[in-house]
Amino acid sequence: MKNNDIQTTYTVKVPENKAGVRLDKFLTDEIEDYSRSRLKALMNDGHVTLAGEPVCDASKKVRVGEIYTVFIPPVVAAEPEPQNIPLDVIYEDDDVIVIDKPQGLVVHPAAGNADGTLVNALLAHCGNSLSGIGGVARPGIVHRLDKGTGGLMIAAKNDAAHRGLSIQFADHSMNRAYLALVWGVPIPPKGEVEGNIGRSPQNRKKMAVVERGGKYALTRFKVLKVFGGVVSLVECRLATGRTHQIRVHMASLGHPVVGDPVYGGAGRSRRSKLKSPAREAVDALEHQALYAYELGFIHPRTKKKIFLQNIKDNFINTLCLKLETV
Repeated sequence: MKNNDIQTTYTVKVPENKAGVRLDKFLTDEIEDYSRSRLKALMNDGHVTLAGEPVCDASKKVRVGEIYTVFIPPVVAAEPEPQNIPLDVIYEDDDVIVIDKPQGLVVHPAAGNADGTLVNALLAHCGNSLSGIGGVARPGIVHRLDKGTGGLMIAAKNDAAHRGLSIQFADHSMNRAYLALVWGVPIPPKGEVEGNIGRSPQNRKKMAVVERGGKYALTRFKVLKVFGGVVSLVECRLATGRTHQIRVHMASLGHPVVGDPVYGGAGRSRRSKLKSPAREAVDALEHQALYAYELGFIHPRTKKKIFLQNIKDNFINTLCLKLETV
């Protein structure tokens, strides 16, 4: 398990069935938390050793019984700066804030997105109250939505609220429901998708339903409307919260989310069945047609149930109006 605050060390031994494999591929297979490019960078920096000596050649063929040590140095997080980015606030009090995150907005600063994130916007909106809550790099953040997924998202404004909300996310007691447009018509129209999610063995940049390893995931879905047998509006409820869970689970059923740049390939051929302006609307999508429309939680201080929905005023409904022409 990764911990960005301290140095993490992995020790991996080469089994018989891995003999002759490239070192970078072997390490990527064994250490699923890190990409091949990240491990290559660690090699170049001398953080991968064999018998105490740095190994920098990523193409080196490993031998049976060799023991490699990989050192992951601690991340020194830069403290985000407040930025005046408009927020669509759905609910706010002294403890929590719920916003409607637009598609395309990154939640917290990371490689490639040093600023212009939700964290930068929250720091400007909430002021010093967020300082240090949840860590320097992710103040106030207790969960996240993918960059391309819009919808309701909650943040904590003090330590007590952060702890209370984090517990609800950890024990899966928070209500979270999404609207998704998917290719085709799921049959049966209501059910569950169950399957561990982990790194795809074929592509480490993608998640997948895996037979071994990964983390348990459960998604409950219900078809709400069908557009000409080509696209369906589906409600998805999360019983767990894994990376790309809905996108991976719906794709595993053969009904990927419309517009999904990573998992939507199997459905793109169906776009030719759409009529204008539905086809133009789908082609114009820059992100997956997935929206977190419902959020229910126990207020960490008052202990009252708060239930929020945005059924009408979201981009999924705008797309549905275009799909009526199918």
